[in-house]
Amino acid sequence: MLKVWITGASGHVGSALNKLLDRSKYQLLNTDKEDIDVTDLEQVTHYARLHRPDVVINCASLTDVKYCEEHVDEAYNVNALGVRNVAAAVEEISGKLIHMSTDDVFCANSSRPYNEFDKTHPKSIYGKSKEAGERFVSQLCKRFVIIRSSWTYGIGKDFVDELLSVVGKEEEFLVAENRFGVPTSCKELAKVIRYFIDNDEYGLYHAVCKGSCNRYEYAQAILEYTGNTDKLKLVPVEKHDVLRPDYCVLDNMMLRLSGIEEPAEWKTALKEYLEETGGLE
Repeated sequence: MLKVWITGASGHVGSALNKLLDRSKYQLLNTDKEDIDVTDLEQVTHYARLHRPDVVINCASLTDVKYCEEHVDEAYNVNALGVRNVAAAVEEISGKLIHMSTDDVFCANSSRPYNEFDKTHPKSIYGKSKEAGERFVSQLCKRFVIIRSSWTYGIGKDFVDELLSVVGKEEEFLVAENRFGVPTSCKELAKVIRYFIDNDEYGLYHAVCKGSCNRYEYAQAILEYTGNTDKLKLVPVEKHDVLRPDYCVLDNMMLRLSGIEEPAEWKTALKEYLEETGGLE
């Protein structure tokens, strides 16, 4: 039985992993900030030495982009130094680290999907701090996997939740038609993580659902699959964010080249998620 420590376990990815992983095969050690604060090196090191997990999945992160801009030290403390602490502890016990990262490390204009060999260029403090975290992982760990994903959704606050929460309360919803990405189910992302738990492959990987869309198309699909197209009017608008690119589609090149199964097509995964959570008409 593999011992797997999940930091930030109550978040989207941690929750999906807890639903997916078979308890007869994996012993899960779930912690959140109130249990182990990743910014506290002594706490992290003590926990790792005490429990000696085979694999650590680091989902702990400060993800609110605007908050990170206003709280720069805190952003770097969690997303960079916190990752350093986890990476150092994992290396000390000769474990494997699977670290979750983001598409926000890219922020230049592009006309094609970003692959793992493209140069990063974050603009936001969030993106810069996550990039710094990636560097600590690669510098401190011998056995590591860094997984970048985008537009993730699952149990908790996200775009799906935000949109459905206004159905029946608002007449219209403004949504960007010029922002492109890949909606990615945390269930599909958890399947990729499970593969890396079980197999000795390492490095940097993108893991997003197949295909891409803009935010308006994403919102249309959510309303269509939940039977709410007549209950909320979507208004397509142009929204520009100086901290994020209009186009940020990731390419799963490393998964593809390695022969690792990619996540499902984004509409298929979205429909399955809404069906499982009771949102599907």
